[in-house]
Amino acid sequence: MNDAKNLLKWYVEMGVDSFLSEKPINRLKKREEKIELKVKAPEYNASREIADTCNDLEMLEQAVKAFDGCAIKKGATNTVFKDGDPKSKIMLIGEAPGANEDEQGIPFCGLSGKLLNNILLAIGLKREEVYISNTVFWRPPGNRRPTTEEIKICRPFVEKHVALVAPKLIILVGNTAVESLLDLKVSMASLRGKYFDYSNPYLSKPIKTAVIFHPAYLLRQALKKKEMWMDILKIKKEFLS
Repeated sequence: MNDAKNLLKWYVEMGVDSFLSEKPINRLKKREEKIELKVKAPEYNASREIADTCNDLEMLEQAVKAFDGCAIKKGATNTVFKDGDPKSKIMLIGEAPGANEDEQGIPFCGLSGKLLNNILLAIGLKREEVYISNTVFWRPPGNRRPTTEEIKICRPFVEKHVALVAPKLIILVGNTAVESLLDLKVSMASLRGKYFDYSNPYLSKPIKTAVIFHPAYLLRQALKKKEMWMDILKIKKEFLS
């Protein structure tokens, strides 16, 4: 029995959502079913409506935890919402939870978290002095990259999250964060040293935004650490001096 449960859990983590059946399935949809499918509101519309009603961080966190409109939540252990000081003027936004984050329920744990801590210390900041979140709040199966649809579903929550924290500086950590907030699908190398004015429907004025490599990427590409060092020092000079 335990072997069967463990196998089923592994299937869920790997993203398996259907099994072959010995009986044939009629996949032809009736016309009325097609019409109903067309008029059904997308899940990102639902997340937008919920985000609109959240007036503080606690309300937003509880709303995200209760939200069932993103399929990857089904295979996740925890909702990974935030860490750090919500009153900080610096907000870091990463990609999606990995295995350690999913287990502990906080962003940037394990080796990537330790490296991020060291990156922050390089510019005179402790982890407790910044505020950290993600663009997607649940671990994708097999630690894959979130899909564009998953990013889009979570985006209203991210936008409201930024507005409620109201930081002076946003640091986007990795490609997924760049796609979510800046709506850009480009290489990180092309964004190095560039700064952006981030805005969304909940903000009264834009927020200065910088971009850095994700620590997990640096763990795989050690030679990029030198570039990261240069980028983070430039951010310190531009915004934190």
